Amino acid sequence: MRTLFIVAAATLLTACASQSTAPAPSAAAPAAEKKAPQCWNGDAAAFQAVGTKATISGVAVECKPTSDGKAAQWMSAKH
Repeated sequence: MRTLFIVAAATLLTACASQSTAPAPSAAAPAAEKKAPQCWNGDAAAFQAVGTKATISGVAVECKPTSDGKAAQWMSAKH
């Protein structure tokens, strides 16, 4: 029984020691384009740009950016 544990531990240590590390990301990789925030319009089945106005269930709404600027959401439009 003791031999089984020793063999298992030695196998585990050998397996961990033989693993290579993941390659570092290349600095020459192209940067992803940053897209402007948009709102999803389910009625039109499409994304709408910030500033777009629509009427949802009789309520006037406008696509406005969130406070952090990373997303957008439909908010009540001012008359």
